[in-house]
Amino acid sequence: MDKLTEFYNIIYPIIKEYADLPYYDKNLQHKLVISDDHKDYLLMTIGWKNDVKIHGCVVHLEIINDKIWIHRDGLEDGIADDLLRAGIPKHEIVLAFHPPEIRHLTEFAVN
Repeated sequence: MDKLTEFYNIIYPIIKEYADLPYYDKNLQHKLVISDDHKDYLLMTIGWKNDVKIHGCVVHLEIINDKIWIHRDGLEDGIADDLLRAGIPKHEIVLAFHPPEIRHLTEFAVN
C-alpha cells in the first residue's frame, strides 16, 4: 500500500467522526471536504449564528512529501493525538501551524 492510501485510510475515519458530531446550535453544521487526490482534508463549520454568516476552518490537513502537515487544528484535544493513537509516528506529522523556526522544539517533524 502506498503512503497516500495508508494516510487516507487513517485520516478519513478520524476526521469523519468529527464531521458527524452534531452542533448544539441547529443553524451550524460541519462540512468535510477532501480533495480528489486525497492530499487535502478540511473540516469546516458553516451556517448562521443570528445574522452572522459562519464559515470557518476547524481542521486542515495536507499530505506533503509523505508527511501529514497540520495547517489548522481547532479541535479541543488536537488531531495530532488522534493520528498518533492511530499509529502515525511523530516523524511523519508536521505541526505546520507553528512557525518553521520553532518546529524543532516540538517532538514532531520539522518539514
